[in-house]
Formats: sequence, structure tokens, C-alpha cells
Amino acid sequence: MKKIGLFVLMCWMAFGGLAQQRSAILLEQMLHNPKYVLVVAHRGDWRNHPENSLPAIASCIEQGVDMVEIDLQRTKDGVLILMHDPTIDRTTNGHGRVDEHTYSEIAELRLKAMHGACLTRNHVPTLQEALELCKGKILVNIDKGYQYYEEVLALVEKTGTQGQVVVKSGAPLHQLSQEHSTAVDAMIIYGQRLSHADQLSPEEIGDRGILYMPVVSIDQPESVDIITAFLKVKPVAVECNMSEFNETAKQNLERLRNAGIKIWMNSIWPSLNAGHDDDRAVELFQPDESWGWILNQGTTIIQSDRCKELLRYLDMRKMR
Repeated sequence: MKKIGLFVLMCWMAFGGLAQQRSAILLEQMLHNPKYVLVVAHRGDWRNHPENSLPAIASCIEQGVDMVEIDLQRTKDGVLILMHDPTIDRTTNGHGRVDEHTYSEIAELRLKAMHGACLTRNHVPTLQEALELCKGKILVNIDKGYQYYEEVLALVEKTGTQGQVVVKSGAPLHQLSQEHSTAVDAMIIYGQRLSHADQLSPEEIGDRGILYMPVVSIDQPESVDIITAFLKVKPVAVECNMSEFNETAKQNLERLRNAGIKIWMNSIWPSLNAGHDDDRAVELFQPDESWGWILNQGTTIIQSDRCKELLRYLDMRKMR
């Protein structure tokens, strides 16, 4: 069956259909397939390219990663660019705050790779450039960028990337309702109305073509009330972070599973997953104790810095 599926995909590629259809297929998997595990690349393929760069995103697309995570900052003249830090010092050959530079000034800079050890020829991309590259090919998760929700929505509509973008934040529901009511609308649209749709299209998604996903530290006492509030609007997924796997974390995971809400976990650092991280899987050769443990909690979306190895592991477990 796997070979037949591959043959079908190759046919799509031959006729030019895959590039326009893959993101819709991935959205369908995210919304409707409880067994398919989505792999998210943290800041793109930053081990081989500069983080938050177009080549890092292109590499994820080539590898067959399902979603790429990016971060946003806004320049002095209001352009949204891909940048994790509020300053440009760590990742470019420039200095100072992003919001103190115009985009034309930042466009002259070059990105660093390998944790700053190497200066490349790559420039700092805009969000529009990133969305145009991703269009039809891969889902996009915007981490740092919640405060620009409406601006992101406008760019999504401009680039025709509805149904590809997930914006997340740690804002509780009452704050979210006050600051970005459209984010709550998006959760209702995706979590309730479209959860039973047989087909998805930009027309069905309408002008709320962005998913919103809350981020919750599920091992903290206050997380019980936070999860309770979000259960009322039933988002497609909740990002679950925890430094320890305590009773509160176990209770919250069970409630999300019972509600049919997808669980997103990060395997990037031990502090986010109670010690079940990427390096444990790869460096210590313990994938079952890291990724396997994460999967055993009912997780169907994993953000990783080791996507190639994680994809191989999921293939081995027939979860792709």
C-alpha cells in the first residue's frame, strides 16, 4: 500500500498538482486523522541552514516535513520579518533592535549559520516571502508573532495561503477574546464547524483562514482552569509543555484526549517535555524513551530539531 501511495504522489508531481495540493492534504490530516503524526520543524532546518531562512524552509519541504515553525518581528517601518530575537545581533552581521531598523536596512544584512559560526549569503526574509515559498507545499506555524495576528491574517489572504497557517500563544482565553477576537473565531470555525466537513476549501474557511492554537504549561496548577476555558471553544490542538510529568499534567492530557483535541508536544528541549527530548533520542540512542514516550501520551503533533531522524522513526512505527 505504501508503494501505491508513493506512485500516486509521483503522478501528482508529474502533472504539477502536488505543489498546490499538499498543504490541503496536510490540513485534512491535522483536522480529521487521529492517527497521523505531524512533524514540525523548529525554526526550519536550522542544523543545515540559517534559522528562519528561506533555505531552511525549502529544506523542510524537500524532506517531507509537515509544518515549519517560524518567528516574527516587525521592522521600524512595519514590515514583518522572520526573526526569533528582538535584536539582530545573534543571527545576522548587524547590531541593534529589529524595531529600530527599516526593512531596507535589514535587507542589506546576511544571516549567520551554525550558531553564528558562519556568515552566509542568505538575507532576512519577510513573512510574505516565506508564505509565498510555502504556498500549497507545507503548513506554517507562527510562534513569536501573536501580537501581529491581524497583520498575519492580511498577508495570508494576500498570498492565498488560507488553511496553511497556525498562530499560537500562551494567552488565556479571556485575554485572547479581548485582544484578538478573530483568533477565537478561528478556533470556533476549525474546532466545531469544519471538524465535520468532508472537504475543505478557502471558501469554507472564509476570511478566518488561520488556525489559532493555545500554548499551556500543563504541569502548573493554574493550567487546569486554562484548559477548562479552552475546552469550551475546542481548538484543533493545544501545545502542551511541561518540565515534569506530574498529576496535573496527566489530568490535563487525559481531558484533551477525551475532548478530541490534538496534543502538540515539543521534543526540542528537556524542559518542555519532562526530559523526553530529541538529543536523548539521537545522541543517547533512546528514541523509544523520548519520541516513543511522547507518542504514548496521545501526541499527534511533534515539534523537533531532528526532523529527519523523527520521520524515520515514525515510518518505522508505521505512523505516517
